[in-house]
Amino acid sequence: MRFSVEGVEGIGEIAAGDDLAGIIGAAVQVEDGDILVVTSKIVSKAEGRAVVAADRERAITEETVRIVASRAYEGGVTRIVENRQGIVGAAAGVDASNTPDGTVLLLPLDPDASARDLCLGLRSITGRQVGVILSDTLGRPWREGQTDIAIGAAGVHVFEDLRGGVDAGGRPLQVTLPCTADEIAAAAELVKGKAAGVPVALVRGLDRFVGDLDLPGARSIVRPADRDLFRQGSDEAFNDGYRAGFEEAQSEGPIETGPIRVAPGD
Repeated sequence: MRFSVEGVEGIGEIAAGDDLAGIIGAAVQVEDGDILVVTSKIVSKAEGRAVVAADRERAITEETVRIVASRAYEGGVTRIVENRQGIVGAAAGVDASNTPDGTVLLLPLDPDASARDLCLGLRSITGRQVGVILSDTLGRPWREGQTDIAIGAAGVHVFEDLRGGVDAGGRPLQVTLPCTADEIAAAAELVKGKAAGVPVALVRGLDRFVGDLDLPGARSIVRPADRDLFRQGSDEAFNDGYRAGFEEAQSEGPIETGPIRVAPGD
């Protein structure tokens, strides 16, 4: 099995209101089964998601729906949060790089909807059955460094469900569910880079993952809260448990209290 990943050059600077499908369609020749991985930043720019924000921290707060963990460091606080799009990561996806001074860039309001619009536009322009993945860069729990993941998808199977099959030794596969959308997004980042001015990658040879526009998008990748074993940071979970125990004990009569470990931002 072989596939190729190639950076698409000639996109240029994107501004609010630009026809992104037309710009990408003019920059690359696509075939049926191709997947275009598009950096979410240019989608945000085309959708006018740049906002004036001298204080990036305030913008992060406004995009946050839930604090997962926060830690103070010399010079500030790192916040891992769930944002409006349901994505858990640092800084709610608010980006201050490659934007005019005094502004920050927010993620698309609905990355899956943005991916569908772009995919539909590209299919109409090119006449080809292509898929689209919107990518963004996130860190990973327990691992240093960052990688790109899919935050929006259209016309692409975001999972390859291998459950019910067998491995090379004939043993049944029970929980094997590769997240192909994230794997493709990460591979595409190898040719896009962070400062090369190449915001789109063409992935060819994975046509088995391309399908209808109404396939589940990247939002389906987010693990539901009732199955999230690590929904809070350690300090936040400790504090919640301490408070719950304190309230229960207090209901039974006066008690002596000790110090509470409070995470930054609580």
